Amino acid sequence: MSYRGVRIVAVVEAAKGALVLAAGLELFTLVHRDVQAIAERIVEHFHFNPASRYPRILLDAAGALTDERLVALAMGAIAYSTVRFIEAYGLWMQRRWAEWLAVVAGGLYIPIEIYEIARRVTWIRSGLLAVNAAIVVYLALVLWQTRRPASRGSQDGEKS
Repeated sequence: MSYRGVRIVAVVEAAKGALVLAAGLELFTLVHRDVQAIAERIVEHFHFNPASRYPRILLDAAGALTDERLVALAMGAIAYSTVRFIEAYGLWMQRRWAEWLAVVAGGLYIPIEIYEIARRVTWIRSGLLAVNAAIVVYLALVLWQTRRPASRGSQDGEKS
């Protein structure tokens, strides 16, 4: 099986890592700032109705953020992006552990994505599920097709 597809998955994982890292670093810039006021300016700038659903969620979340929560969120984003970068490196270098990591990590999101679709079907949710499922299935096939045959000694019960 060609590893071109695995390398494409590696690029996707690296891109996810970069996006989350950028968001995490941006969270650090909000420490010691009035996040509530920033959120209100964003809502006002885009002429959103602050009483409607999504602007209200943004404003409520911004009001609940403390410096400690911002730092914790930023550190979590950095940790998550580190895992994505390690996974991307391993996939790019055709490491079997990275293929397993990608299958397990991607598979963990599938029940959550199905739950979200069950709550409300949207094109974005459906698309995310489809892409994630395709990646998991593809990498599972790669693992299956590149599995190592058992050694002759281990089939006969001998230690190898």
